[in-house]
Amino acid sequence: MPTQSEPALRRRLAAAAVFTALLVPSLAAAQGPGFLFKRPVASLTLRAGYSVPRASSDVFDEDLRLLTLDRSDYNAFAVGGDLAIRLSDRFDAVFGLAYSRAEARSEFADWDAVDGLPIEQETQFTRLPLTGSLKAYLLSTGRSIGRFAWVPARWSPYVGAGGGMMWYRYYQAGEYVDFGSCDDEGCDIIAGTSESTGWTPTAHVMAGADFSLSPRLALNVEGRYGWASDEMSSDFVDFDKIDLAGLQATVGFSVRF
Repeated sequence: MPTQSEPALRRRLAAAAVFTALLVPSLAAAQGPGFLFKRPVASLTLRAGYSVPRASSDVFDEDLRLLTLDRSDYNAFAVGGDLAIRLSDRFDAVFGLAYSRAEARSEFADWDAVDGLPIEQETQFTRLPLTGSLKAYLLSTGRSIGRFAWVPARWSPYVGAGGGMMWYRYYQAGEYVDFGSCDDEGCDIIAGTSESTGWTPTAHVMAGADFSLSPRLALNVEGRYGWASDEMSSDFVDFDKIDLAGLQATVGFSVRF
């Protein structure tokens, strides 16, 4: 059987080494920055930001009129998360939740107790929406290269809308002026708590963008405005529905799967 000469064998081994040296970095790059082996089918987003309630119903108006509260006192730090399921290159179905809670101390603006001390209260306002949304991307989220590589777009703006259910809690505790007891000598000061809580339907619209940091990781920026209201509990029998609408702006990170 014929055998290869030593120089020919060396040339073949050298060619194989060069081919391997070129192939391995190419495969590594396909799994590293810029590429995935398939188009993602889902993403998980964790975000944080700021919630600004509209706070325009009776209960808030009375707080602003009688107490040393400002509408901005109902603003709060917000956190949330979304699970998005890819329906097509331009559409996602999104399931999410968010949480915000404002706490503020106050006192009656024009009244003091008989001993001259302020009449103080603490107010808490909590909202937790559970929602489903349809997200529509305005540009392609990425492109396929051949059969096995997918490249995410540098940025992907989107709009969306949805709805769900919101749990809320409005709670206030402290001392109050009993206006029904007022006479020429003054008014009684009473201690008490008031609370309204429950679940109510909510709807929202949103707009934002994903900025790719790597094939699997993206920076997410989003603004969302939601609408909701609910009948208040028996502690607030003379009040209209509580206004739960408001704006939320968040920044977070998305992981593609």
